[in-house]
Amino acid sequence: MTFKKVIGQIHLWLGLLSGLVVFVLGVTGCIWAFEEEISDWVYRGYYFNEQNDNKGPMLLSETFELVKDSIGSEKDVTFIKVPNDTSRSYIFLAFKKNKDQSSIFSARHEYHVNAYADPYSAIVKVQDKKREFFRVVLNLHMFLGIRKDIGEKIIGWSTITFITMLITGLVLWWPKNQAARKQRVWFRWKPTTKWKRKNYDLHNIIGFYSMFLVIFIALTGLMWSFDWYNNSIRWIANGGRVIEKDKVEVISSLPTKDLGINPLDKAFHNIKRAHPYAKIFDIWLPKDSASTILTRVKYRDPSKNVDVQFDQYTGEQLAANGWKDKSNGDKLYAYNYDIHTGAIGGIVGKTIAFFLGLFAASLPITGFVIWYGRRKKKKTKRSTGTSNHVVTNKAAQAKPMRVHPKIKIPSSID
Repeated sequence: MTFKKVIGQIHLWLGLLSGLVVFVLGVTGCIWAFEEEISDWVYRGYYFNEQNDNKGPMLLSETFELVKDSIGSEKDVTFIKVPNDTSRSYIFLAFKKNKDQSSIFSARHEYHVNAYADPYSAIVKVQDKKREFFRVVLNLHMFLGIRKDIGEKIIGWSTITFITMLITGLVLWWPKNQAARKQRVWFRWKPTTKWKRKNYDLHNIIGFYSMFLVIFIALTGLMWSFDWYNNSIRWIANGGRVIEKDKVEVISSLPTKDLGINPLDKAFHNIKRAHPYAKIFDIWLPKDSASTILTRVKYRDPSKNVDVQFDQYTGEQLAANGWKDKSNGDKLYAYNYDIHTGAIGGIVGKTIAFFLGLFAASLPITGFVIWYGRRKKKKTKRSTGTSNHVVTNKAAQAKPMRVHPKIKIPSSID
């Protein structure tokens, strides 16, 4: 067996093993690339509010109380997302994971709701996120909709398999001469070109042009699948060093008497005043009596993000960590999501990511069609070959013998 035939067998079997997973990843990746834009359009009634020029926004703590009344006291709000755009609603997240971590993605949470609060009109709209479309898409993309520990490993190894397929595919694609190269770098279809040839060209040409970018996107996705891979990339980024984070625990003070202002409002007011051009403020509420109010100031450029902790009883700032406090590995990881989704390049980057996902999803389909067509052709040839052999023998038996005119055949043999 020649080298290319060995590569072809590797390419084939790896494709059959990982094709379905790669298809799911490609399709869900396409959809998720424009999640923000689509959500703003589909859920406009949730995400945007109606401002009242005669009345300013409510305090964050007042809005919080309205949300608790709307979702019920049995659901604990753990996270608040406050856009720095007055036309957008505050988002309050309340969720609780199931202890058994059911294999069904919608049953992973006992409850998972988002409350969208309009700080001007005091209107609160509640949305169940357990089966919301984009949550399902994200869950399929990251865990295939099954248990997290199993799903992420299947996706991780399928991604590695897919990368290997792309490399072996390049070996199979590599043309022998200039004439073959012309056919493999662009579509040369004629009105008479059959669909099988078109499918073959789609698989080879699209695969060639998208290969390097698709591999790059796949490598960034592996950061969430394997700790060993994540740690290795950070190690390389840190110049071959393992940089441990300083485990300095920041705790709140003891409960104090009423200070006349809600600590949450004080913390939010200070962080918003210090960062007037931020895109959004993420706020994690304290988990227990000693925890702090953790806020993350997010800009469009992740290098400007800042993590700030506040005392939950006084609202005083306790600690802050910015870009300069991160290692090179942490900085790389901070950009990883935006690189993977194309968001780092704005709408152009997201469009590129969309088409890369589409191309990745198409490769298992066009590859399967090529394999199935060749398999069917081989079966037909074997079947036809046997049938023709039999017909030929019968024809030879039925065909009369030709006799040379000078040869006299006796009428009888004594």
